[in-house]
Amino acid sequence: CCVCGETGATIMCCEEDCGTWFHLPCAKEGGCVTQYIPDYSSYCSEHRQELEMDVTPEPGTECLICMEPVDNRMTYRTMVCPACKRAWFHRECIQGQAMRAGLLCLHCPLCRDINTFLPQMFIMGIRIPFRLPAWEENNAFADLGQRHSICNARECLYPGGREEAEEQGPWELLLCSSCAAEGTHRRCSGLRNRTPSWECDSC
Repeated sequence: CCVCGETGATIMCCEEDCGTWFHLPCAKEGGCVTQYIPDYSSYCSEHRQELEMDVTPEPGTECLICMEPVDNRMTYRTMVCPACKRAWFHRECIQGQAMRAGLLCLHCPLCRDINTFLPQMFIMGIRIPFRLPAWEENNAFADLGQRHSICNARECLYPGGREEAEEQGPWELLLCSSCAAEGTHRRCSGLRNRTPSWECDSC
């Protein structure tokens, strides 16, 4: 392996007549690139493809993902969006974002472009899994689609309890007109039946 010097299963650079070999786990450390698209080509640090753009980050530019400084020029470690040419990020950061977002949701963190961004990320060796984003697994946000249905008054007066309500009248449940995250029975907050809306104490 050209990176660690050890033997074992290796990958050869796809550049004709190159002859450089490296372990797949060593590729990142050695600045090598493996494209996770057919034909799954790998390139050594000398022959990997580069983003051909004459841009450099302004002094003090931070990665849009981790908010840490990027290199003062485009390098293997520091990348830029090929569409807007203004979004700078670390290779490791966009790789982590790609693993979480998947093909359906990965885009430039600044301009949100996908048409130019995705193909170039594939070419530059960013692995983008063909799956739903991690935040949609196991119905992680299922609760967001449910309407608040509990009386949050300090003292709930309804005989049926905080989680019960009637469609109209004094025991109708009103949700906060600003946040909809808290509710009250009309009578529990001293509201008349004709009162059209209510705001919680927080709002």
